[in-house]
Amino acid sequence: MFKPGYLPTLAMLVATLTTVNAHAQTAASEDHSAHHGATSEQPDTAPAPTAADPHAGHSTTQGDAPPAMDHGDMKMQGGSAPADARDPHAYSNGLKLGEGDYAVPGVPRLMLADEHRFGSLLGETLERQFTRKGGDSTAYNFQGWYGTTYNRLALKAEGAISNGKLEESRTELLWDRAIASYWDTQVGVRLDSGEGPSRQWLAFGMQGLAPYWFELDATAYVGNGGRTALRLEASYELLISQRLILVPKVETQFYGKDDPERRIGSGLAEASAGLRLRYEISRQFAPYIGIERAGSFGKTADYVSAEGGRAKQTRFVAGLRFWF
Repeated sequence: MFKPGYLPTLAMLVATLTTVNAHAQTAASEDHSAHHGATSEQPDTAPAPTAADPHAGHSTTQGDAPPAMDHGDMKMQGGSAPADARDPHAYSNGLKLGEGDYAVPGVPRLMLADEHRFGSLLGETLERQFTRKGGDSTAYNFQGWYGTTYNRLALKAEGAISNGKLEESRTELLWDRAIASYWDTQVGVRLDSGEGPSRQWLAFGMQGLAPYWFELDATAYVGNGGRTALRLEASYELLISQRLILVPKVETQFYGKDDPERRIGSGLAEASAGLRLRYEISRQFAPYIGIERAGSFGKTADYVSAEGGRAKQTRFVAGLRFWF
């Protein structure tokens, strides 16, 4: 409860605040009326922007009033899209990159990544293979390509040389087409050479990066005389450090029918599994060492044994991996 002595003081305070508020409202009303009167008497002397002006429709004068918006023309989403909806120049008032106001002397026209053509060569393995009972050999596995992000010409070459003689060789020329972020389809031809008669194949395959960073390469082949083949390869890069990398790799080859002239039997013919430890002096240059267990199976193993060879053997390898 307020004491009786406070009531006159409280009444005087309320009367003062009421008077101040009334004066403020009157002043604001007069200022607003004066502003509208000045605006209606000033002629609009600013020229309308032309269509060639890249800044058309943008007000640069601080005192200019914003243009009125006709809400009657606004429509909800739906209906047919405009004829120029995907025209890259439809909303630029005719301006183009590298021309007119956007021409920069000495700077060529910009190009997106998928407009360029790139090339690369990867020497996956270039190694010397050592066995316990002699029969050392040199093996290679190269992959090269040239083209755009989505379409490339790819070349694969793999083989082995022993005693200065080419024992076996597989060379593929493929059209490589990207179908997903990490997968390519490949179509082309394959040529087998080395000991025995040469063989030609049509190749249909897929290569890419599977979940959990496994690199996969699967290719089916169709040759003359009803021959068929299937080659599967899988590898994984285990980073021990930023430079020391352990790579397990598995490779298998299947054939649909016997080929005695090349000492190949039907079914699972060859398989290998190995570990290679490389040290990347740079990303493009890395020596490595490793061990690999390789073998022949079925009738292919019989052909190898008949010639005095070993159907299964362990190899120690030392080589170089490079790319540019």
